[in-house]
Amino acid sequence: MEWIVFLVFFLLLLLRVPVAVSLVVSAALALMDSGFNLDVLPQKIFSSLNVTTLMAIPGFILAGVLMARGGISKALIDALRAWVGHFSGGLSVVTVLACAVFAAISGSSPATAAAIGAIMIPGMVEAGYSKRYAMGLVAASGTLGILIPPSIPLIVYGTVAEESIGKLFMAGFLPGLFLTAVLVVVAIVYARWKNFGRLPKASWHDRFVLSVRALPAALLPLLILGSIYKGIATPTEASVVACVYSLLVAVFVYRQITWKDARTILRETVNTSSMVFFIIAGATVFGLYLTNEQVPQNIAAWIMEGDINKWTFLIACNILFFVMGMFLEPTSIILITLPIFLPILKLLGIDVIHFAIIMTVNMELGMVTPPVGLNLFVVSGIARAKLEEVVRGVMPFIALMILVLVVIVVWPQLSLWLPVQMAN
Repeated sequence: MEWIVFLVFFLLLLLRVPVAVSLVVSAALALMDSGFNLDVLPQKIFSSLNVTTLMAIPGFILAGVLMARGGISKALIDALRAWVGHFSGGLSVVTVLACAVFAAISGSSPATAAAIGAIMIPGMVEAGYSKRYAMGLVAASGTLGILIPPSIPLIVYGTVAEESIGKLFMAGFLPGLFLTAVLVVVAIVYARWKNFGRLPKASWHDRFVLSVRALPAALLPLLILGSIYKGIATPTEASVVACVYSLLVAVFVYRQITWKDARTILRETVNTSSMVFFIIAGATVFGLYLTNEQVPQNIAAWIMEGDINKWTFLIACNILFFVMGMFLEPTSIILITLPIFLPILKLLGIDVIHFAIIMTVNMELGMVTPPVGLNLFVVSGIARAKLEEVVRGVMPFIALMILVLVVIVVWPQLSLWLPVQMAN
């Protein structure tokens, strides 16, 4: 029956049925066949959504929308451009760093790529950079949105695994900085090799003025991460603080938002948030079927009988996540696979927090791999280019991200050092 459930699920996906509906239909059919009382499904769905930590998701999404539309991201980019834009590869560095800062607010990969790409892709092309390179860099750097905290996939992971969201956020911080540094170094080397253009050197006066103007925007990531790391606020509370702060800065400092924009901002936030919660609801029904049929326990027993070690398991998981990432978005993958893998992680002695970062980096790869990589479509729409051109531009960065994933897998302390310090 398990194979039939997964077959029905993937068949519905191929027919372009929404992921949440595919999950509910395939699992409900199997539960009905087993004699399960379907009357309890609505109660299970609503109880799965009635979780305080999940309220952080719309909070960070709203903060990201306010940042993109309120002039906050532009102020950051202008300041970074004034400091490093005149170097060879300077605009590449600006793009990566701007994505990293935006990631520390939005928690969303497509939102990061959209907000930064809309400004940086035309600017890089105008400065003499290859359009294909610019699109690939923005698509790859945008993936930082789900690794550098706050991260919506890590919030979902923590809710399912019943792990501290704060620890998961801290676990993603150093790997996020590591990937940022790797992207910066490679972008500089590649830009110098291709002799891409430079911007005129900004005066010290311009640097000072633009840095002061960007200061309120730069304080937002520090406010979010500092309040969580110091235990002043929970991730949910920090998301509300981020919304209020972003709104105040956008309205009173940069003056980019008016009452006319309120409807557009709220609609964009509701659309994105409802998509995530709809998938969570669907995955709850799917998880109920897995639990009812003891699928995780059966797989764990099979693994123990086969004497599979943790490295074989991790390699298999990375391959599975990479393939699933080509077709599904991160929340779906986490909710489908994590309930199955949790008992196995304990049996093999794999740290649940370390596995969260491995899983998230795989989700990043999924954002830039065809045919359903969300960042590819975002960048393609912004740059008004064919999807094939974006894919060609991002291919070198995919290879780079795979190397970073290998480092994260074999070096657990990169992910675990900050959570340990947080516990102490």
